[in-house]
Amino acid sequence: MQALVELIIGFVALVAAAALSQFGLQLDAPEKPEREIHRVHDECDAKPAAALFSASDKA
Repeated sequence: MQALVELIIGFVALVAAAALSQFGLQLDAPEKPEREIHRVHDECDAKPAAALFSASDKA
């Protein structure tokens, strides 16, 4: 008996979804799009690294 009730409820839900989809309504929640992560390098704040040169007197 329980299976028959669940079958009828499922059939009614299927018919309701089909009827509502004719009007553009969806019962399923839309999936959220995955967030895109873009790593950017901000060059205007970065100062160039100082160069260190060493001279030796060895010849």
